[in-house]
Amino acid sequence: MKPAQTPPFYPWPFAETNRGRGALCGNQITLWENQNALWENQNALWENQTTAREGRTRIPIVSEPLIQITPSVALTSAAGLLREDEAPVRSPRLPAWLRKGTTHFESVDSLKRGLRGRHLHTVCESARCPNLHECFHRGTATFMILGNLCTRGCSFCSVPKANPAKTEMPIDPQEPRNVAEMAATMGLRYVVITSVNRDDLWDGGSTHFARAVQEVRRALPDARIEVLTPDFLGNTEAVARVLDAGPDVFNHNMETVPRLYPKVRPQANYRQSLDVLRFAQEYRPEVLTKSGFMVGLGETPEEARQLLRDLRAQDVDVATIGQYLQPTRKNRPVSEYVTPAQFDAYRDFGLDLGFRMVFSGPLVRSSYMADDVNLQAREARG
Repeated sequence: MKPAQTPPFYPWPFAETNRGRGALCGNQITLWENQNALWENQNALWENQTTAREGRTRIPIVSEPLIQITPSVALTSAAGLLREDEAPVRSPRLPAWLRKGTTHFESVDSLKRGLRGRHLHTVCESARCPNLHECFHRGTATFMILGNLCTRGCSFCSVPKANPAKTEMPIDPQEPRNVAEMAATMGLRYVVITSVNRDDLWDGGSTHFARAVQEVRRALPDARIEVLTPDFLGNTEAVARVLDAGPDVFNHNMETVPRLYPKVRPQANYRQSLDVLRFAQEYRPEVLTKSGFMVGLGETPEEARQLLRDLRAQDVDVATIGQYLQPTRKNRPVSEYVTPAQFDAYRDFGLDLGFRMVFSGPLVRSSYMADDVNLQAREARG
């Protein structure tokens, strides 16, 4: 039998006589992955043509090499069956409700040029968000500060990782001002700032984080600011430093249920993240508190409901719930694609618990439509 953690290639159950068909389905998925890689390379080539015309530095093509499809390796020559020891660990086939066909290359290219010109990063790009084209076309993005290298190795995340003992990870002192200038150029009325984890820094990067909030506040005094912070290793002084800068929303994501932390967030602690949220709510009760998590990582519905209970026990105001999507082949595979009906059930359950807002859906991300989520939550708060 296949290992328990290996999901089926397609939704239907496989009989022994369908193993060969399953391998071919797997090749169809590989073709889809190759199409995605080609699309990313095409986008990079387009950006390079633009930068070459403007005399700027060319952007490297960073997509992973395409996979060579070899059905003869996956199938036995005799009965055409997929051998057990050759079955790859793959995510299930992407269901229709997770497919986004609309692209906006011109808008994406324009915004990326502005970001690169100020040496800025977005979590939208680094984490390979499926909503990137939609959000960039609307003129929104989530700024990711403290560089583009993270000191942690979460299995769900595609943000580049580095060991500060082996890699130089300097912080750009102009980054907070550049974020403020870019936000003003974009005409943002709602600014979301997140960061990589920098466990190597004495303050976890909280001083830099606070400076970014202050610079945005100076440049856009009427805008609302949401911060999506790391746990700062549970250092409440670091959390307070960011809150003292005056954000309107404090967001720290739980990401998953406690049972999965050792495999999904091995360098984090479930209780510690809850304590960060509790401290933020008590330290600045006027600030809206928010947290998000993913489903489809192997949790059970009851575990997801318990996570919502735990968040409400910390008086968290807003919860966001979205489908985990494997960003690269190096990341943890998807265990399950949760149905829209189940997302609706989680939303209803959370609202019954007392959350002011529960944004729950397959393509929901922590910062997705953050301005609308904030507005509805504040209306519910009264």
